[in-house]
Amino acid sequence: MSWDWFGDQDYWASRLVFQRMLAAIYLLAFLVALNQFRALLGERGLLPVPRFLSRTPFRESPSLFHAHYSDRFFVAVAGTGALVSAVLVSGLADGLPVWAHMLLWAVPWVLYLSIVNVGQVWYSFGWESLLLETGFLAIFLGPAHVEPPVLVLWLLLWLLFRVEFGAGMIKLRGDRCWRDLTCLYYHHETQPMPGPLSWYFHHLPRPLHKVEVAANHVAQLVVPFLLFAPQPVATVAAGVVIVTQGWLVLSGNFAWLNVITITLAVSAVDGGLFPLTPPQPGETPLWYRAVVLGLTAATVVLSYWPIRNLLGRGQIMNYSFNRLHLVNTYGAFGTITRDRHEVIIEGTDEPAVTPETRWREYELKGKPGDPRRRPPQIAPYHLRLDWQLWFVSLSSRYGTRWLPELATKLLIADRRTLKLFRRNPFPGSAPKFVRARLFHYRYTTRQERRETGAWWVREPVGTVIRTCRLAEDGTAVPVGYPD
Repeated sequence: MSWDWFGDQDYWASRLVFQRMLAAIYLLAFLVALNQFRALLGERGLLPVPRFLSRTPFRESPSLFHAHYSDRFFVAVAGTGALVSAVLVSGLADGLPVWAHMLLWAVPWVLYLSIVNVGQVWYSFGWESLLLETGFLAIFLGPAHVEPPVLVLWLLLWLLFRVEFGAGMIKLRGDRCWRDLTCLYYHHETQPMPGPLSWYFHHLPRPLHKVEVAANHVAQLVVPFLLFAPQPVATVAAGVVIVTQGWLVLSGNFAWLNVITITLAVSAVDGGLFPLTPPQPGETPLWYRAVVLGLTAATVVLSYWPIRNLLGRGQIMNYSFNRLHLVNTYGAFGTITRDRHEVIIEGTDEPAVTPETRWREYELKGKPGDPRRRPPQIAPYHLRLDWQLWFVSLSSRYGTRWLPELATKLLIADRRTLKLFRRNPFPGSAPKFVRARLFHYRYTTRQERRETGAWWVREPVGTVIRTCRLAEDGTAVPVGYPD
């Protein structure tokens, strides 16, 4: 049997760039975990992992932490993931034997899977599963001295197809504004985490917004099929994906979703376009070929569920059909909100609450707060508390399990929790009372921006956390004062 078809050296440089980019995203993901996980999910976090593990069996959330969890052990796990990812970014693993290279790439996948599967609402985002599925396929791409396996490259294209086409279909079936091309009248203003250019995107002429939506439909509903075409068509299709994802990077903050989609598109680019010279390929082990064939067969079987989801009328988005987060379904923004609301957390150190009480705001790192503060560039970094508070602004039920604990942490001035904020209005002390109010936000007009220097106009519209204080048992309890 001839195995000449198994590898394609024309994609050697594409594989190399893909691997470096993916390893960099892994590194970022582990750094995010090191910075935020313990405050959100640690032993004294908002949703402690030990409590979750006590009621969740291993088969429902495969994770190393079922064997043991402590904050120190978590730091060891995330730190190891960051270290291995840095090694992979550097290229130090390129000369390893195939088996050793595969094992090294499996380390960050196993470690990040362990984190995601205990991460609860804080790790419920679609880009977590996307990183895990991409990272799993990367295990089988092989080191620099063997030809890139064609079947794995096709599986990466199949993943990219599901990401793009799934997002296109959920829009086409979802909010009517996607079909009448008006969604971007609202989206740049109401998206979860606006960026420094989002105000300008929002104020583009409305006909250009319609062009944006139409171009998005072409990029997500037509172009994905061209990824499977011969070169140079596949490279052109990949280029369209890269450009449209870059447009999204400029217009908003979506963690590493856009960057990892660009990374997947790189795998479809003709390697000859990169200024890198491939070495003479070595012999590909027979066992490695068999493993790749097995991977392909398993992916074909697991693809039944996302294909059925794509073709069915009740399409769901960002869903994993198995606990290993393999061969998932993707999509985003099937529905667009027309109005923006923000949860603003406030505290006071006055001994009693009266109508004249002076409240001071906690400012988060990414989401809108102070109307005069320009939305920052956060992506590809991921601010998990900021994102979850956006969901709470849509419905308080999204924070039912952790908002009371957040109030408690602020009342005791918990050091780790306060690190999730950009500004603590009570440095060196703790507030006597805290509350959270809901505000309606809209972008300033050009004239308002010139006159006031503000990016937003806001007004209070409701209450999310009623005024509360610290009780004797160390928990936050509501008080009878008006909000």
